[in-house]
Amino acid sequence: MKASPLALLALLLTLLGCTPQQPSGDRLYQELGGQPGITRIVEGMLLNVARDDRIRHYFVRVDIARLRGQLIQKFCADAGGPCRYTGASMEESHKGLNLQPADFNALVEDLQLAMQHEGIAEWAQNALLARLAPQRGQVIRQ
Repeated sequence: MKASPLALLALLLTLLGCTPQQPSGDRLYQELGGQPGITRIVEGMLLNVARDDRIRHYFVRVDIARLRGQLIQKFCADAGGPCRYTGASMEESHKGLNLQPADFNALVEDLQLAMQHEGIAEWAQNALLARLAPQRGQVIRQ
């Protein structure tokens, strides 16, 4: 039986919260490849989304170039890099979409595939997902 991405995230958050060797933000930023690595991860994720029948319809009317820039900023800041996210709040940018947990999980899977493609270490993938996971409630059913 395969565990759902959400269940894995919940377990991961629990484990990371209890691990004294949790990586510093700067180490995570470096492990993701800095700005160039995060850019490749975001671009890979967006390509995965474009092929993902489960969620690509949400992005039909989205300015992908603008979204790309905002995601790079967001992931860079969340990873402890030198960036500052200046985009809209998660609630504001997802308002009216009524996203469901399955939609969120699909995006997480697309992000995981992009990180795997880039050869990101599993601990770094998990650390980034753990930092993004609390935003789930700000995105779902808005």
